Amino acid sequence: MLEQIKPFKTNIHLNERVQEISKEENNWKIKTSKSKIFIAPNIIIAGGVGSFEPRKFSVKGAENFENKGIFYSVKDKNFFKSKKVCIFGGGDSALDWAIELSKISEVVLVHRRNEFRGAEHSGEIARKLEKEGKIKIKTPFQIQSIEGKDKINSIIINKEDGKTEEIKTDFVLGFFGLIMKLGPIAEWGLNLDKKTIPVDTENFQTNKKGIYAIGDICTYPGKLKLILSGFHEGALAARACFKLARPNEKYRFEFTTTSKSIQEKLGVKKSD
Repeated sequence: MLEQIKPFKTNIHLNERVQEISKEENNWKIKTSKSKIFIAPNIIIAGGVGSFEPRKFSVKGAENFENKGIFYSVKDKNFFKSKKVCIFGGGDSALDWAIELSKISEVVLVHRRNEFRGAEHSGEIARKLEKEGKIKIKTPFQIQSIEGKDKINSIIINKEDGKTEEIKTDFVLGFFGLIMKLGPIAEWGLNLDKKTIPVDTENFQTNKKGIYAIGDICTYPGKLKLILSGFHEGALAARACFKLARPNEKYRFEFTTTSKSIQEKLGVKKSD
């Protein structure tokens, strides 16, 4: 698809998301997570089922250490080399990283149950490493508090019976799976139905003039979550965008099979 749109010289902005939108006369002002500002008469939301974000620690103050002492993914394992690392979780990610980081770090694996839900083989390896003194495993424990001011000094974990333990650590990794979130879209004043946006099937406009929704994020009677349906929705929304943005211009409907100008742009047919 990227190759198909190249001839149209579309501006693409990756690794950022729209944080805020506001109405400015007949246009929408769009501000992104990188503080870029765009002004446009139309917005098409194609957000799928939302963004996948990690489940995070709910303990007080955890957000203060995020991306400094608390992480929900590993980008470079060498960042944790020769450090004390406490890993929370019982799934594949927690087990795999506990096993891998045990080669270069001092690892404590904490899980709220006695049994791991990850691959049985990985669980067996982790238990073997525990016997060899290469990993410490704490079950069934959950995090109670984080101790430290500018950096993490230690954490307190607790059992259901009230027993607590303090673990000295440099970093905390949490692997609790992913959740789907609409993110800032939920704050834009749209008429949301759970995590979807109802639309008018004539043009796929939302309850806000100039804002359209297509793909899995939109809903209407008879909706089918198919890629084919998404293309249909996008075509009708694009036509509506043109009419709203250029009310005084005639809308020209052209086919790639017969339009010389489109064929030339796509490189399908050379001009005479």
